[in-house]
Amino acid sequence: MGETLRAAGAAGARRFVVTAVPRVATLAGPDLAAVSAAVDVGVPVIASGGMASIADLEAARDAGAEGAIVGRAALEGDLDLAAAIASVA
Repeated sequence: MGETLRAAGAAGARRFVVTAVPRVATLAGPDLAAVSAAVDVGVPVIASGGMASIADLEAARDAGAEGAIVGRAALEGDLDLAAAIASVA
């Protein structure tokens, strides 16, 4: 993945959405290694896949992501979006 990200960054990609496909809708937490690898390229990153809690959002932020995509946790009401936004703002 690193080589592909570096090539995309060198080609002018302005942002990456890093989606941990095996984690989508699992609420298993983000793939922080993938987020960190993308951040290392120097392009802003949005983390996606597995977000279940405010702690997951904070971990993605701490790994360098500028934002995150939340799906199932928000749709099922397990994540208070207002509290989540406030915690990472």
